[in-house]
Parts: sequence; C-alpha cells; structure tokens
Amino acid sequence: MRLLYWTAFWVFLLDQATKYLVVHAMDLRVLGRIDVLPPYLNLRMAWNYGINFGLMAGDSPVTRWVLIAVALVISGAVLWWVHHEPAGRWQKIAAGLLVGGAIGNVIDRLIYGAVADFLNMSCCGINNPYAFNVADIAVFVGAFGLVLLPAGKKPS
Repeated sequence: MRLLYWTAFWVFLLDQATKYLVVHAMDLRVLGRIDVLPPYLNLRMAWNYGINFGLMAGDSPVTRWVLIAVALVISGAVLWWVHHEPAGRWQKIAAGLLVGGAIGNVIDRLIYGAVADFLNMSCCGINNPYAFNVADIAVFVGAFGLVLLPAGKKPS
C-alpha cells in the first residue's frame, strides 16, 4: 500500500504544482492562451465544471459537490479494493495514479469551483478543441492500468 500512497502523493503534488505554475505564475487565467510548440503543445485556459470534455457541465453548486463526492467515493473504493484484493506492483502504481489525479481535481473544485485544464495538443491537421491537465492524464492511465494489468497473487 505504501507504493500506492507515494504514487498518489507525487501525482497530486505534480498536478497541483503545474496548475499553480501555469494558472498563476504564468498568468494563463488572464492571458487565456500561450503557444508553446504550436500546434503540438499549447496552453489554453479552460475551467471544466463537468466531467471529461465538459460533459455534465454546469456552474451549479450541486454539480460541483456531486462530482467531488463521486471522485472521493471512487478513490475510496479503489483504495479499499487494492487493500482487500491481491494487487501487484503495477496495479498499486495504477491505483496511485488514479487516486492522486482524482484528489488533484477535487482540490481544484474546492478552491476554484471547477477543474483547471490547460494542456492542449493538436497534430497532423487535426485541431483539438479540448484542454486537460496532469490529473486527467493520471486518472486515465491509472484506470487503464487497473483494467489491463494482472492482479497480484493471492497469499497462500
């Protein structure tokens, strides 16, 4: 479990540090956009009030608190599952990615009322209109890893 908690801690820290750097230090919340390596990497400020790609978006306190509760319940369920079922090293890392990313986005919803998304990538003539953040990447990779990585061995 220690590996899970350390992974979650470092993902959370990286997520919050990048958000602070981009949103506040680089002032993206005012500038709105910064082209880094166009079109491959751009910073685009987007406040996500919903879930992925703005689904269920609505600047409503009810939506905000429901999404906070859902993220906390899912994180708790993943922690319980990994604690009670045999999980291998990579599954613990995947669980830590998911939990750290989920908590990072929960903190955004508590502080800002929405999730701070800022990474935008396009390529090959396809213009991607969506932005995401480090926490989103971690949640996606963690969920993918929990589904595809083999479980640990049951103790005999």
